[in-house]
Amino acid sequence: MSNLLPRARTYALRRAPPFYLQLRIGLAVLALLLLACIPAALAHEFKVGDLEIEHPWSRATPPGAKVAGGYFTVINKGSASDRLLSISSDISDKAELHEMGVKDGVMTMRPVEGGLEIPAGGKVALKPAAYHLMFTGLKRQPKQGEKFPATLTFEKAGSVTVEFAVEGMGETGSGDMDMDHAE
Repeated sequence: MSNLLPRARTYALRRAPPFYLQLRIGLAVLALLLLACIPAALAHEFKVGDLEIEHPWSRATPPGAKVAGGYFTVINKGSASDRLLSISSDISDKAELHEMGVKDGVMTMRPVEGGLEIPAGGKVALKPAAYHLMFTGLKRQPKQGEKFPATLTFEKAGSVTVEFAVEGMGETGSGDMDMDHAE
């Protein structure tokens, strides 16, 4: 303990802290700034009415592909359910809501008729091997790192234009492949 007092007194009497201390403080401040900025830079959310649309994304497609998928999560913060009715985008001739499922050991995919209910106070995840969007008749290939717009129309909340971030061809989003659509 007695060895610390002379050092502490020496640092207190100097006008500027030693270089290595300045460097440590500078690096700590930089790290805090980066940590504060990263969530904002990665945030990819949209809002319409009581609905929040989180991280719309798609996969890059190989040359010549005519379809692409679209995925996101809708959170309903309201006290009444809503319904996703339609999707449109300039990237394709047509956009539809589809559902994948397994029946009698066979995986099936079919369009969802009448829209997709977003329960009051609940959320619905559109993800690979579950509910998802199909962009058919692609006018151009989505490329990794770019974004493309699409308009989602809800029964009560109305329409909102979102940007789909294009990820790599093999991406699976959160990696959560369970078939529970409404949580």
